[in-house]
Amino acid sequence: MNNSRNIKPQKSLIQRFLFFIGLIFLVLYFVLGAIFIFWKNMPYFSLPYGNRLAFGILLIIYSIIRFFRIIKKEP
Repeated sequence: MNNSRNIKPQKSLIQRFLFFIGLIFLVLYFVLGAIFIFWKNMPYFSLPYGNRLAFGILLIIYSIIRFFRIIKKEP
């Protein structure tokens, strides 16, 4: 039996590092979007709540798009 077909090539160190950085930024965008949505009186931001809500939702949608780009299968 030939088991060489079942062995997947290991990612390089650079690919693993970029994957890890991508996950960190994914979580960062999601948390930042949640902060903009749920923190009522944000210091240093004089945006109305409706604009902050829209910006928070936009950040969360962007983090979801990044998630699907990270997990997509390479051809």
